[in-house]
Amino acid sequence: MLNLARSRLGAADLEKIVDGNAPFELKPATSGSAGRHKAYRRGVLLTHGLTDSPYFMRHLAAFFQGQGFRVMAVLLPGHGTQPGDLLEVTWQEWARAVAYGADRLAEEADEVYLAGYSAGGALSIHQCLQDNRVRGLFLFSPALKISPRAEWANLHKFYSWMVPSAKWISIRPDLDIYKYESFPKNAAAQMHALAREAGEQALLHKLNIPVFTAASADDATVEPSAILNFMMQMLHPSSKLLLYTTDEGNHARGFPPEKLEVVNSVLPGQKILSSAHTAIVLPAEDTHYGAKGEYSNCVHYYPGDMEKYAACIEHPEQAFLGEINEANLRAGTLRRLMYNPNFATLKISMKRFMDNLP
Repeated sequence: MLNLARSRLGAADLEKIVDGNAPFELKPATSGSAGRHKAYRRGVLLTHGLTDSPYFMRHLAAFFQGQGFRVMAVLLPGHGTQPGDLLEVTWQEWARAVAYGADRLAEEADEVYLAGYSAGGALSIHQCLQDNRVRGLFLFSPALKISPRAEWANLHKFYSWMVPSAKWISIRPDLDIYKYESFPKNAAAQMHALAREAGEQALLHKLNIPVFTAASADDATVEPSAILNFMMQMLHPSSKLLLYTTDEGNHARGFPPEKLEVVNSVLPGQKILSSAHTAIVLPAEDTHYGAKGEYSNCVHYYPGDMEKYAACIEHPEQAFLGEINEANLRAGTLRRLMYNPNFATLKISMKRFMDNLP
């Protein structure tokens, strides 16, 4: 299916793209990773976000591998091919893919951990709430609450048979090779339903396992307040929130300081105005999304401001970087930040969290 969706590309590009969109697995890179009852002591299942691909989890996977984890990464149904494959998919299909991955991982590892980015974070929480094998969670910009407007996204089904474009929130160039730029309304509706299910169930059944979460206080895709509320409910003393913020004093007010680590996300020397929903799981060195990467996220200008869209695409080095919000857009041409300039800090925090796991 991946090959068919990308058949217009040359052989070299096709191999690269299929590899980046495909599920993958890694064996531990360190000695002493053997389990008592199974081949490995610890394993982690990685789940990407909505409209994304397993490529987004590659750098995290390498880090987990270096810490002695058996790593598996799933490809969610409707992803990694073409945006139209999200027109009919349901969040329950995504959940079944994660459950299958957890089952396969449990066959090889004594201890099962789940790690998810955005929608993958919500799916990891959903799986954890019904799977007592899960020993801990690693969440990155978890989608626990999104815009209420997404709840009505599937109303288009009453009339889209007459107007096919009504099935889409946006139809864009889809220049990216590892993430869809076009966005079907069904994807928004399914994401809203998943976030509501995971968020509500997590608050009803407070988790008593270690949870590590990294998020941006300036996130424009999911509600940062829902992430803070979720983490405040975590009962395990090892649980930790790493928060990227432009305003340390306000965004984390009232949050237990022993559970919080704050990182300043404003880096004027790098033209970075803030962190973003998309700026957590990839380092600046990433060859596709990084500081000198081949892709620039400028789709927020398309098609409303084609002049700025062209400037953003053609001269990415001149643009500011950050989340898509009014203040950042007023600064000038803006690229949505796709990498984490503090990725080293993220790894240090995760390592400290891992060292305190039971």
